[in-house]
Amino acid sequence: MNTPKSTLEQWRALHAVVDYGGFAQAAEHLFRSQSTISYSVSKLQEQLGVQLLEVQGRKAHLTEAGEVLVRRSRHLLKDVAELEQLAESLRQGREAEIRFVVDAAFPNIILMKALQSFAPQSGGTRVQLKEVVLSGADEELESGVADLIISAHNPAEYLGDIIYEVEFVAVAHPDHTLHKLGRKLTMKDLEREMQVVIRDSGSKHNMDVGWLGAEHRWTVTSMETAASAVASGLGFAWLPRHHVQQQLESGELRALPLKEGQVYRANLYLIFGKPNSVGPATRELAAVLRRCVKQFATTVMS
Repeated sequence: MNTPKSTLEQWRALHAVVDYGGFAQAAEHLFRSQSTISYSVSKLQEQLGVQLLEVQGRKAHLTEAGEVLVRRSRHLLKDVAELEQLAESLRQGREAEIRFVVDAAFPNIILMKALQSFAPQSGGTRVQLKEVVLSGADEELESGVADLIISAHNPAEYLGDIIYEVEFVAVAHPDHTLHKLGRKLTMKDLEREMQVVIRDSGSKHNMDVGWLGAEHRWTVTSMETAASAVASGLGFAWLPRHHVQQQLESGELRALPLKEGQVYRANLYLIFGKPNSVGPATRELAAVLRRCVKQFATTVMS
C-alpha cells in the first residue's frame, strides 16, 4: 500500500480557504497563522503535482482539478469525523452496532419514524434491522445475537413490555365470492374459500396462528405480498388494519361481514435480547420506539 502524500490537516486548510473566502479568513477559523495555512495549501499542491488554486485579483479560486479533488475530499473528511465520533462513543461504552429484530406486524410507519429520530443521536452506532414473522423472533432471542426485539411472543425467561396492540381484520376483494353472498358470514362459509396466510419465518418452532379452517391456502412470506394477493382476488386473509387501511378506505379491499371473529387483536412486545448487558444506545433506541408509538397513537386518535 502506498503511503499517502497528503495529510488531513492540509485538506482541512484547503477547505477552509475555499469555504471562508481566503487565507486570512481560513486562518481565523482554524486558529492558525495565515502563513501556516498558505504553506499547507502550497505543500499540498506540490505533493499532489496538481494546481488546486489560482489567484484572480485578491481572491483564490479553485481550478477545475481543484473542484474535483475538493468535492471528493469532503467525503474523506466526513468519514474521518464520523470515525472519530464512533471512537468517542466506543470509549464511552456505546455499542458499535445494534441488532434489531422486528415482527412484520409492527407498523412500518412507526418503525421508520423511530429510526429517523434515533439517527441524529446514535453517536455512530449502526442499526442492523431484520424483519421476522412469528417464531422468527423467538429464534433470534435463542441465538443470543439480537440486542432489541419486537415480538408477538414474550418468552417466560424474558421481561418484555407491550409496545403495540395490532388489530387484525378479515378482508377480501370487493368482488370476492364471500361478499357476493350478501349476508353475515359464518366460519363454514370460509372453509370452502382460499385463505392467504403468511409463512412463519422461524425454522425450528414454526407456529400456526389465527383461523386454520380453510381447506385451501396460499402461503406467502410478507405482509405486502399477502395484501397484494388478497387485493388481486386470490383469497381472503386476516391482515393488520394499519397495513390495509388505505386499501379499505379506497375500496380496493373490503372487510368481511363475519358473524364472529371479523377482528382479533394481538400484542407486540419490546424485549431486550441481552437483559443483563443492555448498552446505552440500545436503551436509547427502545425509548425512541416507545415515544414514537405514543405519538402515532395520539395522531390516530386526534
